[in-house]
Amino acid sequence: MKIIIVILLVLLVMLQYRVWLDDGGIPEMLKLDHEITAVNQDIARLQERNQALDAEVLDLKTGLQAIEERARNELGMIRKDEVYYQVIEEHDSPGKQKPATDTPPATP
Repeated sequence: MKIIIVILLVLLVMLQYRVWLDDGGIPEMLKLDHEITAVNQDIARLQERNQALDAEVLDLKTGLQAIEERARNELGMIRKDEVYYQVIEEHDSPGKQKPATDTPPATP
């Protein structure tokens, strides 16, 4: 009877070892669970991106306003009846001083 108990205990220890420490056990299962969570987050992010791109493609296929906006912004195109004005702002250089605006000019 003692031999059967010893054999059963050894068998129990071997099975517990496989569950807790061996390949395919609980640590590997937890690692794979974390990987599944990360992949699912990536999939959700990519699905949102795909939906935005699908909406943009649909807009470009059906709407002329989107095409016109892209032509203006990315290619610098204008209509035939429009005049393009480019305003260049003067930047202050370190050597130049601005004239004071709150003091009246000196009279000779």
